[in-house]
Amino acid sequence: MITSNSPSLKKGREKVYYSSNPAFYVGIDCIIFGFYEGEISLLLLKRNFEPAMGEWSLMGGFVQNNESVDDAAKRVLHELTGLENVYMEQVGAFGAIDRDPGERVISVAYYALININEYDRKQVQKHNAYWVNINELPPLIFDHPEMVEKARELMKQKASVEPIGFNLLPKLFTLSQLQSLYEAIYGETMDKRNFRKRVAEMDYIEKTDKIDKLGSKRGAALYKFNGKAYRKDPKFKI
Repeated sequence: MITSNSPSLKKGREKVYYSSNPAFYVGIDCIIFGFYEGEISLLLLKRNFEPAMGEWSLMGGFVQNNESVDDAAKRVLHELTGLENVYMEQVGAFGAIDRDPGERVISVAYYALININEYDRKQVQKHNAYWVNINELPPLIFDHPEMVEKARELMKQKASVEPIGFNLLPKLFTLSQLQSLYEAIYGETMDKRNFRKRVAEMDYIEKTDKIDKLGSKRGAALYKFNGKAYRKDPKFKI
C-alpha cells in the first residue's frame, strides 16, 4: 500500500513539479578587459557561427551539467585566453525573452581583468578574437552593449575602493603607467602631483631598484604592488 507520505509518491510529485515548468539554456558571457597604450580595451569575437555570423560579440558559452555558474565562467575564459586564476566579477543575469534569436537563453555575465601581455595568443586567434579600444567599439550583438556598459560601471566603482586595477598592469610598472590606467578607467584626467601624493601614502605600492628605459631616455623607476602588505592594511582610494 502506497501512502500519501511514501518516498515514491513524494518523488513523483517532485518530478511533476519540475517537468510542468519550462527548461531554459543558461549561458555565460565574458566581458574581458585589458589595458593597452593608455586605453582600456575589450576582447571581442568576430563570430564564425550562427546566429549572427560575421558580427561582433563577447566570448560566451553554456553552463554544463557538471559545473556551477562560476566554474562555467572560469572555463569559458580559460578556453579563450589560456589563463587561470584571473580576477572575475559577476555583472548580473540577462533574461529578456527574445535576447537570443537561436533559443531561449538566460545569460549570466562576468567581467574579467587581465594583463594584455600574458594571454595565449594562439587561443585568441583560434577563436577569431581581437582587442578593440573601449572607446571605438563596433556594434555588438544581442544585449552585449548593455552587458559591457554595466561591467564598465561596476569596474569603475570597484576600482575606486579596491586595488583591482593592478590586474591590468604588468608586475612592474611606472607611476605614469599607473596614472594612465586609472585615467582610462575613470575616463578623466588626473592631476599628476595629487595622484603621486596619494600613491606615496600607500605602503603596498613599492618602489623597486629597477628602471624602465623604454618610456623615456632618463628612465623611470619601476614599482610593484605588494598584495601581502595590502591585506595587512586594506585601505585604498585613487
